[in-house]
Amino acid sequence: MKSSIQYSKLLLATLVIACFAFVGIAIAYRNFWLAFTALFIGFLVMGYGLSLKRKKQHKQETLN
Repeated sequence: MKSSIQYSKLLLATLVIACFAFVGIAIAYRNFWLAFTALFIGFLVMGYGLSLKRKKQHKQETLN
């Protein structure tokens, strides 16, 4: 079994985690606009990653 790291997906996952961590930091500083913005960006990036995964799965299903 070959183990390969998909760096683009690793970067997306790290970016989502960083956005959600930044939400906590923004709330600690009582900057709710910044917290909402980071939350929104986190969900956008997560949605983009899920759409990439869905496209890849659909592409593999059509080939089989």
